[in-house]
Amino acid sequence: MLEPLNATRETSTDRRRATRRDPVPWLIGGLALLLGLVFVGSDLAFNEGKLLAPLDDVYIHLQYGRQIGLGEFFRFNTGDPVSAGASSFLYALVLGLAWTIGAHGSAFLAFAMGFNMLCFSLGAALTHLLGTRLVARPVGLWSGLLVACSGPLLWGTTSGMEVGVVLLLVVASTLVLVHELPGGRFRLFPVVATLLALVRPEGLIFAGVLVLASWVVLWRQRRTTGTGRTWARWLWTLLPALAGLGQLLFYRIATGTASANGIQAKSLLHDRPVFYLSDFLDRAVANLRGVLGAFLGFTNGDFAFPGTLLLAFGGLVYLVLIRRAWRPVFVALAAGLVLVLVSVSTLNTALVHNMRYQQPFLPILLLFAVSGAYGMSRVVSPRLRRPVLHGGLAVALVFTLVAVPTWAIRFGRDTATIRDTDVSVAEWVAGNVPPGASVAVKDVGAVAYFGEHHVVDLIGLGTNGLAAAANNGIGSLYEALRRLPPAQRPDYFATYDTVPGPSIAQLRQVGILEAEPLQTFEVQTPPDLAGNLIVPFKELGVYRADWRLAGSGDAQPVPGQPRDYVNVGDLVSEGEHAYRPEMAQVNMQPVSIVSRAGDVVDSGRTILGGESFTARNLTPGRPLTITARTAMDKVVPDMEVLVDGRPAGTWVRQPAAGAWATYTYTIPGNLITSASPRIELRQPRPLLNPYPVYNSYGYWLSQ
Repeated sequence: MLEPLNATRETSTDRRRATRRDPVPWLIGGLALLLGLVFVGSDLAFNEGKLLAPLDDVYIHLQYGRQIGLGEFFRFNTGDPVSAGASSFLYALVLGLAWTIGAHGSAFLAFAMGFNMLCFSLGAALTHLLGTRLVARPVGLWSGLLVACSGPLLWGTTSGMEVGVVLLLVVASTLVLVHELPGGRFRLFPVVATLLALVRPEGLIFAGVLVLASWVVLWRQRRTTGTGRTWARWLWTLLPALAGLGQLLFYRIATGTASANGIQAKSLLHDRPVFYLSDFLDRAVANLRGVLGAFLGFTNGDFAFPGTLLLAFGGLVYLVLIRRAWRPVFVALAAGLVLVLVSVSTLNTALVHNMRYQQPFLPILLLFAVSGAYGMSRVVSPRLRRPVLHGGLAVALVFTLVAVPTWAIRFGRDTATIRDTDVSVAEWVAGNVPPGASVAVKDVGAVAYFGEHHVVDLIGLGTNGLAAAANNGIGSLYEALRRLPPAQRPDYFATYDTVPGPSIAQLRQVGILEAEPLQTFEVQTPPDLAGNLIVPFKELGVYRADWRLAGSGDAQPVPGQPRDYVNVGDLVSEGEHAYRPEMAQVNMQPVSIVSRAGDVVDSGRTILGGESFTARNLTPGRPLTITARTAMDKVVPDMEVLVDGRPAGTWVRQPAAGAWATYTYTIPGNLITSASPRIELRQPRPLLNPYPVYNSYGYWLSQ
């Protein structure tokens, strides 16, 4: 049989009655709401009474919400295909509903902020109830207070992002699980967990782990009471998984891929031209260490009080050992928290925006930390337990409260920075770019929301198909843009040269963009004391585009009838030919580039080592002539040529003046044994430096 699950000797009925009479949850929720209003006041004070968001991403959600309200279901621009650029599927629907019922103009952002503030307030109150139910009333009290007074949570939930609603669903799903676990009849828990699964990818992970905890209980019941009445309960708990699969299926049908645009653009699995496991692990672990350092509270970010993570670990051990009846819940919460932190650490944005992806799960960490303090107080004499517990946690609360003014000032400064940059650019675009023209941007939110023009997202969030190209470099991005129908190519670029995404400097150098900007926006907002800004740039320019030379690099540079053409840097052409850079060392990246010679503009890649590709449409037995457009380094001009693994000789390409030169090499017909041979250009001295270093732009194959 299941062990008794009450933490004290109170009956469940007594606890429910006491909860209804207890004003503490209401007071905690009210405190959270009051502090949130302080952050709103900071916003207004920094912006002359106008409410603005502290992140451009907020306006991405508002744009999706407005479009949904206008009947353009998940179409970032009217008439565009459905895109998966909203990081929260459920929150976009909530905003769409708000727009539909009349939250327009400035009221729309006010709704987004207010809704998340209310969710945060309720989440703080529920944290108190959760800690009281699982451990003891002091744990619930201090957990709720620390959540309500958390500077990063106040920043994130007031921002207008989905942080508040995710936090509420994390705490609510756990509380409902705890409420329904003693009887083993999970009626409401799968519904709340389904909402959590739809609100964020991390929510799906956390909800899945909580479902596993419910299965542990159902399995115990099956062993003790038989299987006759449990199968329907098992199936009902699968609702969150079905919702997650349904969302992926929607993306697959609507966009052609089950991977959301944000994952394609930000995951360490995809954000560089070539995936290396060592590079992935190195960066992911570095992100995880940064997150854990913030949770330790020993950094200058004031993310948590000192020692939070250590106390949380101690609290987990204490609860698992002492509260054995709730062990499945504690293990699930810990496992869910770890999996979420690890999964978020695989994003190149894991540490940006004050770690807003991790913020909604902070209540669970704080609950464990307070439980650790509670467990430590149990080892002292009964007479000292209360002073030790409350005194120690009061110190933690002081550390938390001292940081709140800093976070409020940071919030106001961030909103002023977004006004100074993205919102200002949007207003300039609305007033100066001709009607009907499209604008390419990296920060797509504010320009789309305020700019009154069609936008092309160079990062690939709101525009399908550009994430992989942007991650490969400016050459691949150029090819993806010029493959668009001429009427859909961006007429203007309003962007910057720093990350995220590739620098557009080369587009200016080759004449795709005019060299001089139509307007320049320099960030005037003073940075914080550490010299940081919420935006990744100091200057942004608006440039007019000129596509007259687009595609000029495809023309064959020598006479004859080509059988095939490999356009290096163009992801479509590379995919059709199974093109692969054979880099000389692990973690070298063949970043794509774009260059110009005369009136020819072409993309390419910077290669250190060699290349391989599969030729197509050849006639076996006939000699093959390879014509290459290449800019060779003078150090190693010779490369070994192989056909289907068999040596075909040495190709010497001496460097020449100009952006590139044209080279030819003929392979004997007896080596062409199929219509699709594998061609490999290999460095002449494998393993040893110096390596061939060159820019490869393309290969024309003729017979």
